[in-house]
Amino acid sequence: QVQLVESGGGLVQPGGSLRLSCAVSGTINSIRTMNWYRQAPGKQRELVAIISSDSNANYADSVKGRFTISRDNAKNTMYLQMNSLKPEDTAVYLCYAIVNSRSYWGQGTQVTVSS
Repeated sequence: QVQLVESGGGLVQPGGSLRLSCAVSGTINSIRTMNWYRQAPGKQRELVAIISSDSNANYADSVKGRFTISRDNAKNTMYLQMNSLKPEDTAVYLCYAIVNSRSYWGQGTQVTVSS
């Protein structure tokens, strides 16, 4: 059974930084695209960043220049480095991946940006 587990969320002041991780475990033959999404209360789920299997990355305009997505294929882990955080970045951050040609979601990690 494949599982995605996020970690690294927490409370941070505006202007601060956090690094999220998404670890994939289980029987893994291939991991294709890996994505970070976020969902704030009362809002639709938003795609934050995408990274392909060969590490090509794309970002939502709202995070471009502040967030960096990366992955370590040897560790089956994806990261999201978040800098210059703003209160509007507050949300549950979820990872998504296509593993063995099937889609999987993590359970999410809370990020709160507040003074």
